[in-house]
Amino acid sequence: MVALSGPLVAQAPGDLRWLRVEDPSAAAACRGAAAALAGRLRFPEARAGQLTLAVTEAATNLHKHAVQGSMLLRIARHEGRPGIEMVTIDAGPGLRDTAAALRDGHSTSGSLGIGLGAIRRLADFCDVYSVPGHGTALVARFWPAPPPGPARYAGLARPITGETECGDVFGAAETAAGVTGVLCDGLGHGPLAASAATEAVAAVLEDPAASPAALLERVHRRITHTRGGAIAVVQVSGPDVRFAGLGNVAATILAEGTRRGMLSVPGIAGHQARAVRQFDYTAPPGAAIILHSDGVSARWDASALPGLNLRDPLVVAATLLARAGTRRDDAGVLVLKP
Repeated sequence: MVALSGPLVAQAPGDLRWLRVEDPSAAAACRGAAAALAGRLRFPEARAGQLTLAVTEAATNLHKHAVQGSMLLRIARHEGRPGIEMVTIDAGPGLRDTAAALRDGHSTSGSLGIGLGAIRRLADFCDVYSVPGHGTALVARFWPAPPPGPARYAGLARPITGETECGDVFGAAETAAGVTGVLCDGLGHGPLAASAATEAVAAVLEDPAASPAALLERVHRRITHTRGGAIAVVQVSGPDVRFAGLGNVAATILAEGTRRGMLSVPGIAGHQARAVRQFDYTAPPGAAIILHSDGVSARWDASALPGLNLRDPLVVAATLLARAGTRRDDAGVLVLKP
């Protein structure tokens, strides 16, 4: 059985730019990157101008008011339609009142809220998650024509400092039974790790309706000629969650203030595998299903992230990358919302 709609696949390096926003020149670099992507997608001139204005606002905001700010600009495809996603993350100081900060024209006297209202007005979709004293994650989506419906799943991947290609690759697809998600952490870093992980994800997306255990077995056989990697496969159908993992990709059911881990078996897909095991779980209402590589520390505290599970899946991924991601390793996160 094939996927019901076009699958989510991690973007190729040429379809995205991660930019650090820590000095005044960063705004121009972000604006230029946004304009280049808009040109590739043939955005109408007026819409491209709105995109670059929002990106400039976000970059200026990060430089002036945030710590360790970063921006991701990437081409996204949803329901077969291409658009541009902007993601910003930082290490603080956070927002005391997110709703007020999102009101157009609102000023917080030098805090991180300046400009967020304008971004919300210009974007087709905008969401912000922030915890006072910690970081803020912002997601904005821009489409050249009327926007598609809300996203049910999203992923983020950031390569280790110094590399262009990321060895963490994600994918997801809808089937008649629900949604299948996969995240593979290719062994090592760089192009060879990315190649192994990309082939593993492609093997899953060939027939995403098969059971997670069967998909994991297929990946193990398929990538023997590569470096191999750690991999996790999850299927979500309403409250029912089926999971199979090989290696150290973390899998979590995040509900309000709580997290429940899902079990993987030790091994390296393509090289070392014990008998694959599949586990069944139940997700409470409003839960988010999260897979992440070891480039995101597993020690993040769910109780310190109130209400995060209810947000857009890309906001969830960005928040975890900001809170627990490291630049000393490839970092990947995939989030599914039942």
